[in-house]
Amino acid sequence: MHAAIRAPKEFWLGVVYLTFGAVGLWFGLDYPLGTADRMGPGYLPCLVSALLIIFGVVSLMRATRLEGDEIGAIAFRPLLCVLGGVLAFAVLVERVGLVCSIFILVLMSAAGSRAFRFEWRAGLGLVAFVVLCCLVFVKALGVPLPLLGSWLSR
Repeated sequence: MHAAIRAPKEFWLGVVYLTFGAVGLWFGLDYPLGTADRMGPGYLPCLVSALLIIFGVVSLMRATRLEGDEIGAIAFRPLLCVLGGVLAFAVLVERVGLVCSIFILVLMSAAGSRAFRFEWRAGLGLVAFVVLCCLVFVKALGVPLPLLGSWLSR
């Protein structure tokens, strides 16, 4: 029986899910899994990877049953802005701190949208988001990230 791909976007989404899931599982199995009550370092990566593989299989099955659109052109501006924001966050978080890094991440990522305009409500939401992230990750969860990096604390 030959299954025709009727939804190319759904098909390629499934391929991406399967690829990331398989790679994550491959690397995650190098770490001890532990048990559900005493999770090892490989437990969560393997769990997330297994979910990605399940989503990938479901997506591939849907690609043969649903009608869908063809894949359009790649939107490079949003792609580069979001990737650039994430990379900037990773490089800067220890140098300039969590507060500045989140501002940079959000503003760079938002710049990828043609509809992006910085207004006072967006700025207020960004400040609230930064405060919430600092409270949750640094204060509540104890993630060892500086709020202000070495560039700003002297």
